[in-house]
Amino acid sequence: MGKKQWILAIAGLIVVAAIYAFGERVAQTGQAPAVKMATNGAKMSESQGRLVSFDEILTKAKKSIPSDAQLRVTQLENNITRGDLSRQKIRAYNELAKVWDSLGHSSIAAYYKGEQGKLENSEKTLTFAAYLLLTRQESTTDPSISKWELSKAKSFLMSAKELNPQSDSVKVGLAKVDVASGSVMKGVQQLLEVVKHDPKNIAANMTLGRMSITSAQFMKAVKRLEVVVDQQPHNVEALYYLAEAYKNTGDKEKAIALFNKCKDLVHDSGFDQEIDDYINSFK
Repeated sequence: MGKKQWILAIAGLIVVAAIYAFGERVAQTGQAPAVKMATNGAKMSESQGRLVSFDEILTKAKKSIPSDAQLRVTQLENNITRGDLSRQKIRAYNELAKVWDSLGHSSIAAYYKGEQGKLENSEKTLTFAAYLLLTRQESTTDPSISKWELSKAKSFLMSAKELNPQSDSVKVGLAKVDVASGSVMKGVQQLLEVVKHDPKNIAANMTLGRMSITSAQFMKAVKRLEVVVDQQPHNVEALYYLAEAYKNTGDKEKAIALFNKCKDLVHDSGFDQEIDDYINSFK
């Protein structure tokens, strides 16, 4: 597993844990997005890939899970279709999100979390669900599923925007949708507007920092990522990319120190070896 894949796995674990920890709060934006960097071409455009339905995704996923899990899912689904009380449906959606997440189907979990948020009229839950979908989308290889994830994330974010039009988290999420869909400059402009209003916004600075690395604007990347690390000194993703930015500006000493800090935080022998090999390749 390469160094970027290790960071991606770490980010994924944070997101998985967030579903179980989620109550009345949303996970800190910028703390756990997937780390595959956005590119100027983006991974897909709105016109690419057939937009699959949620029923198609759900039907396929059900075939891959154990029989006892299938029974549990069916019971919870019946609670939704038969339930007359909103709170009963909310509880079922929440449980379905947990079940599907435990089975490794984070996109389905995010869908149910978003449906819960719509019933609750909760900006936080809707935004949380959208960010889960955006995180998963960055590692999705099937264009049709990727397109569904982006579409559903945008839908949840638009619902959240109706509840709070001034939410920076919503604005950043919509910008990320634009970037991933191919409207890169539109997304960048939205991110710049956020940091103009809130210079310390973690999610916006994180995304702009990653994009600056992709476009070889390493000093800009340092500036953006330092903002994140100053506020979240244990954010492995931010530390990793800041180290990469420093390496490319020629400040190898700072880069090595930051890469080693990543090792201290991750505590994984495989990751340690990948980082050591990488350091030896440029020091």
